[in-house]
Amino acid sequence: MQAAAATESVYWGSRGDLVRQVQQKLQKWGYLKGAADGVFGKDTYDAVVLFQRKNGLSADGVAGAETLAALGINTVKATSATTGKSKNLDLLARLVYAEARGEPYLGQVAVAAVVLNRVEHASFPNTISGVIYQSGAFDVVGDGQIYLTPDAQALRAAQDALNGWDPTGGCIYYYNPARTTSSWIYSRTVNTVIGKHYFAK
Repeated sequence: MQAAAATESVYWGSRGDLVRQVQQKLQKWGYLKGAADGVFGKDTYDAVVLFQRKNGLSADGVAGAETLAALGINTVKATSATTGKSKNLDLLARLVYAEARGEPYLGQVAVAAVVLNRVEHASFPNTISGVIYQSGAFDVVGDGQIYLTPDAQALRAAQDALNGWDPTGGCIYYYNPARTTSSWIYSRTVNTVIGKHYFAK
């Protein structure tokens, strides 16, 4: 029998290292202006609620399992490794489907690879969920497309990327020049073009 997962939660009045981790993540992404002092007070509560609203989570001010996962904080004490891998695959496939359905298969693998490259990059959260739910990173999180059910091709593309296939050559950005409104992205070095997406470092 598999051990049940046990996940901590922190909320108004909580103290300790997990609160500090939450505060540091919220500071890094611009939600929290106050100190990371390990005390969950009004500023932290307001920042958590704002983060939850921006990322399509229940805005209850409690940093529970889903909010902690979105922040890239793993507090699961005992769980199946297979379950964790399955959740990562599903989330990555949902991102691929939302961002790149209609793109060639190679382009779908490339989108998944960008997420994984960000996980390994010091400038981004160090988990798949943290990267995907990072504030402002992917429009499909804000508009709800992330919750669409991925098709078999998106699942296969996500698995290929998890297995190590990176058609981008290490890129951490991609964009569609016909749709992007960001002038900043054009300052990045384009490494390859696949379908409608430009992949850049």
